[in-house]
Amino acid sequence: MISTAALLSVCLVVGDTPIDFDTEIMPVFTKSGCNAGSCHGAAAGRGGFHLSLLGGDAESDYAAIVRQYEGRRINLVHPEKSLVLKKPTLELDHEGDDALQPEGAERVRRWIADGARRTKSRGLKSVDIHPSSLLVEKIGERVPLRVVAHFDNGTSDDVTRWTVFISSDPAAVSVDSATLTACVERRGQHTIIARYLDRVIPIRLSVPLADTPVDHSRETRVNFIDDHVLRTVSDLRLTVSPAADDATFLRRVTLDLIGRLPSRDNVVEFLAEPDGKRERVVNRLLDSDAFVEYWTYRFANLLRVLPQPNDKQGAQAYHAWIRQQIQRRTPMNQIARELLIAVGDTHQVGPANFARSSTDARAQAELVSQVFMGTRLQCANCHNHPLDRWTQDDYHGLAAVFARLERGQIVKLASRGAVTNVRTGEPAVPRIPGVRFLPADQDGRETLANWLASPDNPYFAKSFVNRLWRGAFGRGLVEPADDMRDTNPATHPELLDQLAKDFVEHGYDLRHTLRRIVCSATYQRSAATDKVNEGDDRFYSHALKRPLEPEVLADALFDATGVPDKYGDQREGIRAVELVDILTPSVSLDVLGRCARKDSCEGVTVSGGLPTKLHQLNGELVNRKVGSQASYLHRNLLAQASDAEIIEDIYLRAFSRRPMITEQDHWLKQISSMSGDQRVQMLEDIQWGMLNCSEFMLNH
Repeated sequence: MISTAALLSVCLVVGDTPIDFDTEIMPVFTKSGCNAGSCHGAAAGRGGFHLSLLGGDAESDYAAIVRQYEGRRINLVHPEKSLVLKKPTLELDHEGDDALQPEGAERVRRWIADGARRTKSRGLKSVDIHPSSLLVEKIGERVPLRVVAHFDNGTSDDVTRWTVFISSDPAAVSVDSATLTACVERRGQHTIIARYLDRVIPIRLSVPLADTPVDHSRETRVNFIDDHVLRTVSDLRLTVSPAADDATFLRRVTLDLIGRLPSRDNVVEFLAEPDGKRERVVNRLLDSDAFVEYWTYRFANLLRVLPQPNDKQGAQAYHAWIRQQIQRRTPMNQIARELLIAVGDTHQVGPANFARSSTDARAQAELVSQVFMGTRLQCANCHNHPLDRWTQDDYHGLAAVFARLERGQIVKLASRGAVTNVRTGEPAVPRIPGVRFLPADQDGRETLANWLASPDNPYFAKSFVNRLWRGAFGRGLVEPADDMRDTNPATHPELLDQLAKDFVEHGYDLRHTLRRIVCSATYQRSAATDKVNEGDDRFYSHALKRPLEPEVLADALFDATGVPDKYGDQREGIRAVELVDILTPSVSLDVLGRCARKDSCEGVTVSGGLPTKLHQLNGELVNRKVGSQASYLHRNLLAQASDAEIIEDIYLRAFSRRPMITEQDHWLKQISSMSGDQRVQMLEDIQWGMLNCSEFMLNH
């Protein structure tokens, strides 16, 4: 009997070119679902047969198919009798479905007849998708899909049949595997994910949201943001809402830039100012101390500034350093670089505390990728990322960059330190994710920091401006903001690219990009909608109403009533966004759902749960402030202000606008027959109602 090893040495060439295992056989198994997580790609495999998830490791898959169990899965003498063919074609009992279709089975048979070799004759260089983005005129129209793979030996193949197409919403867009076409079943913008080998590419198909084209040629365009947004809403035939009135704009931009409501006097003055006042108020806010305080709070959330057990000094030094950088207008890439390389006494060297935000090297790799790259690298811990380009080598290699750090009060670099790559069982080699390996005997943090801070870096600028956009609009161009990947494409990819480019060209200046965003006509649109654009939640045809962050809402109640909260042993009158220690005792902030900074604080807003609602309705959060003799309401009563003056003051402080005539008349009618304690109670009830309504609770 001929041994398997001897048979493997036989070269049985079928056709002019041998079939390549890596680029022609692996796609067959992926297309057939053999290496999916529900089949042999599961962590433990299935039926004693284990393949890498979605074909992420061709070498181990080849060994499993050809060499494992003394090669019993293939039959080189009678290829058609190979177990790897007979089971998935259901000639033998198979727990799965009829996985291999005739064309795929024939390719595998020919490869076995050719000697079941792994020649590694070519590697994948790039993949082209046609179309990558298309505006489809009507529902039900079929769109042919074509995928062409280009290889490093100069060859190209049409690999459409071997590409896996996954609809992000099968009810909205479907793919017919037989005809290799897509069909959009619902209006809007939809995504199909195309996977060939390790490349995952989104296909965007859109159907206009209305039948009638909309002319936006006369809409205001302040900068490139408006050009991109108007182009998209034109394609989708969406109307755009008019500009918000001055009072609404002032309230919105003040909350977004300094995390506070505008004062009563600021509202009155702004409404009386001449033309050009919106740009002027933006500049005043960006130059204010309140901007520094609020953005220090925002960065403290992002970087998870949290006191260590029995050690508050490090967090205080960290917080002070962040505040100093915002005040000095330090470029954002420089801040990132300093955080990555800092060492020293954390009580004195603020940025050294970044290393202590994570318990170990792996946690720090996950934090770095999330904060500075906008990616969730942790999915590549146990296997290559199924929906992105990241591999286990990327994950463990990035962790290895931080393996030598000692994370005590004194952060320093030890002489040794390693993390294990679970794929190889060996110490991981330090690596810049997706780029290159680094010398194992050198401190790779500076190389990593230089790469992240470089103008050519494809991740840092995009992730940063996407977060700024999210803060201004309530959702990111990529959402969630820390999940930027090819399979989660931006709603406006060209806009994201240009916004990132503009950020880099202007020196990674936080204030410049914020100014660019809030001065755009897109940002300044009203939240009011019409029948055409009322369903738009991502194309910015109108402003989105969004809940306030817990600390911002607590401070807004202070601004509206004049009554501060007491936070632990902090000084009287300190605002919630100024708290250095996020663990400072506060029942109100806890009930509102403040972020504890142990995990990501991305998108944390006031909880809408029952405890929060009950606290707002019956707890001290609102009631104590409304009934306080120190409140603006009771000060006005003491000063014998008229009912009309008091109502106007409540509106100006809570809503940053004067009451409409109908509103004023309604309240005055309610109060007109009252006097004494009854009148006071009614005015308190009016203010209580306003502080619990959506116009106050939301940024709109």
